[in-house]
Amino acid sequence: MTGLFNSKLCAVCKGRKLLCGRPTCPILERFRVARRVESKLNRREIFGSSPPSVFVGEYGYPKVRIGPLVPPIEGNTSNLDSPLKWGGKSIKDILYYRSLLVMGETKADVHVRRSGRILGEIQELAMSVKPVDSEILLKRKPIMKILPSEFAPPVGPKAELLDFELTENPKIPRRTDYVVSDELKAEQAIMRLYNWGFDEYYIIRLLSAGLLGLNRKLVPTRWSITAVQDTIGKNLRREVLQYPEISDYEVYFHEFLGNRYGVVLMPESYAFELLEVWLRGSLFGSGEPQVIHDYEDFRGIKGYAVETTGAYYAARLSVLEALRTRRRSARILVFREVTPRYYAPVGVWQIRLGVKKAMGNPVGRFSTLEEALNSLRGFLEHPLERYLEKSWLLGLRKQRTLDDFLFYKPRP
Repeated sequence: MTGLFNSKLCAVCKGRKLLCGRPTCPILERFRVARRVESKLNRREIFGSSPPSVFVGEYGYPKVRIGPLVPPIEGNTSNLDSPLKWGGKSIKDILYYRSLLVMGETKADVHVRRSGRILGEIQELAMSVKPVDSEILLKRKPIMKILPSEFAPPVGPKAELLDFELTENPKIPRRTDYVVSDELKAEQAIMRLYNWGFDEYYIIRLLSAGLLGLNRKLVPTRWSITAVQDTIGKNLRREVLQYPEISDYEVYFHEFLGNRYGVVLMPESYAFELLEVWLRGSLFGSGEPQVIHDYEDFRGIKGYAVETTGAYYAARLSVLEALRTRRRSARILVFREVTPRYYAPVGVWQIRLGVKKAMGNPVGRFSTLEEALNSLRGFLEHPLERYLEKSWLLGLRKQRTLDDFLFYKPRP
C-alpha cells in the first residue's frame, strides 16, 4: 500500500484537507475499519460461520500460503464473500466486510497429494454453497491489515494457523461432487459448472482449492480469477462468433464505485478492445493520464493482457454474456475511466459487475460510429480523442478491409 501514497503530501494533509483529490483518506479509512472490528478479533480462537471462503497466495510458489477465512460471527455470512452481489455496496462496506474475515494461513505445497488433513478440511469448505460453522486456532492474535488488491477482494486480518476444523457438515451440491470426482480437464469442469448456473466465484474457489482438473494443484486466488474468467470468455467467444451481427451502433454506460464504464458495440465482425485511463488524483493516476489498452480479434488475445491485466478478462466476459443472451455478435469497444473516488482497489469483480451493469443501461442506438462515439463523449472526463488515438480496433477502420477487395470492381 505504501506505493499509493505521497509521503510529503500526506504529511501536510494529515487526512484533513484531502489534497490528493480523493473523497476520503485511504490511510485513515483503514484505521476506522480496524477500530470497528478490533474487539471482535482480539483472540487466538475464532469461531464463526465461514461464508464460505478460502484464500491461496502466490508468493513463494510452489510453496504457497493457504487458509480458510472465518468471521467471529455466526449465521448467514454469505454477504461477506459474494462479490457479484455487492452491486449496491460502497468501498467502505467492502473494506468492512473483508475486515471481519480472519485468515488462518498455513504453508502448503501446490501439489494436492502432498498436503495433509487441514487441506482436506479447507477443500470441503470450498465445495460448500452455504456458510459453514468453523473454528480456527491461531498461533497469535490476528494482525489487522486490510490489503486491497486490483484482482481479488481485499484480504483482512490474518495469523499463522495451528488448527482448523469444520463443526458442521458443509452443503455440497451433487453436481459439484460429480465434477470433483470425475476425470475432467479443468476447462471442461469450469464450463459445466458455469452452464449449470453456479456462481462464478464459487468456481474460482474450487479451482483455487485444487479441486478441478486432471493434475490437481492449488492455484493462487489471483490466478484463479483470471483463469476462470478467461476460460468462460473463450468459450462464449466461440459461441458468439456463430451469431449474426447486430444491425446498429449501440452505446451503453454505467458508473460504479468511482469507475466509469462505456461500451460501444459495432455492427461488424467480432473483435474486442479495452481502453483504460487512471485519471489524475486516482490511485495509479499520473499528472498526465495515459491510455492503456489490450485487444483481440476473432482468434483471441495473443498471450496475456499485459497492460490492463485482469480487468480485460472481466470486462470481456460481461459483454460476451450480454451478446450470448441476445444471440448476436458485434465488434466491442470498452472504455474504463478510473476517478479519484475509487480510493481503494477492491478487486476485478467491480469491473466485471460495472460492465455488466453498463450492458443493462443503454444510452442509445445510432446509424453511424461518429454519432455513437459523440454520445459517449459527455460521460467521460478524459478527452475522447486521446482514447481514439490509442485504439487498435478503430485503427483497423482506417485500413481497407477484405470486403473492399472482394467487392471491388474496376471502372470500365
